[in-house]
Amino acid sequence: MKRRHGKGGAAARLAVALAAVGALTAGIGVWTALADGEDDCAPNEKLVLSCGAWWGAYIPYDEDSSLTRPVYAFEKKIGRKLDLVYTYHDMSGSKADGELLTPDEVELGRERLLMLAWESTVWTEKHHANWTERQLGWKNIAAGAYDSSVIDPQALRVKAYGKRVFFSFDQEADFRIEQGAGTPEEYVAAYRHVRDRFEKLGVTNVVWVWTVSGYLGNAGLMKRLYPGDDHVDWIGMDQYNYYLCHKSPDWLDFDRSQRPGYDWLREHISADKPVMLSEFSTAPDPERPERQRDWYAAIPGVAPTLPKVKAYVHWNRAVPGPGCDLTVDRGPALEGYRIAGQDPYFKQPLPRR
Repeated sequence: MKRRHGKGGAAARLAVALAAVGALTAGIGVWTALADGEDDCAPNEKLVLSCGAWWGAYIPYDEDSSLTRPVYAFEKKIGRKLDLVYTYHDMSGSKADGELLTPDEVELGRERLLMLAWESTVWTEKHHANWTERQLGWKNIAAGAYDSSVIDPQALRVKAYGKRVFFSFDQEADFRIEQGAGTPEEYVAAYRHVRDRFEKLGVTNVVWVWTVSGYLGNAGLMKRLYPGDDHVDWIGMDQYNYYLCHKSPDWLDFDRSQRPGYDWLREHISADKPVMLSEFSTAPDPERPERQRDWYAAIPGVAPTLPKVKAYVHWNRAVPGPGCDLTVDRGPALEGYRIAGQDPYFKQPLPRR
């Protein structure tokens, strides 16, 4: 969940992407529920598409703790249903944040894929409002201290849901070390323990995503944090064009913000695993507002040159700090995001299960 992030590098071909303008149409598209094998691009058992990519987003709860209302409102704005809704949970066990698969998630999951990110923390405020939390500690997770009280009950809730879900344990672990979660070795042990625990309980409907920031300043840490090919189904990374939000002097177009992390992960972690851009967004340029539109509109032109990226998940929440509205709720950002989301590359058949 967003508090910190790294940087990116290489140039997008904006002119090609802007051709996607012609594909823009109004209204919500009809969700296509095809069984696996009924379409050339249909996903395999690990939810990897043979062509194209999923189109998703993280949308925060509203003031009444509804997730469905803001997701439906967002979809109306962008002119399509999301393929994937990304949500975050702590390990508090609370109905607001600590129960995997809330009633709202179950409702949304009827016509969308779900991505559950589970943090080994207890949030101080509901829905992580002010970003403060208490760490439970990776060594304690790995030692089984929370098996009976936290991990087992939530694993069984996921099992009861039945449909396949993407699942990430402690995303951006490379930034959690400085917050006191533990060492890279303790993280690997905790990640493996959580997955092994799920499997011992017969939870077979989880697709495991190992998510790091993709920030190359943490390259050494990311290598040490990898749990191994046998415990990872997808690799996720969270890269942004923060620009003035984090006082970066350089505007990074979509390609330059994503490609360096993507290339590094494929070279140093796995060339075979599918990749999820599990959080991406751009801050605005107040002097040139059209830049936000062009940043998003470029995505369809860049996507085929990142062939292992099989899911694009927008972070649609402002983060603390001036110039840090990362949403696409209005203006040029919404225009560009609508253009990108209408491209055929991001319109693929969803599985029924």
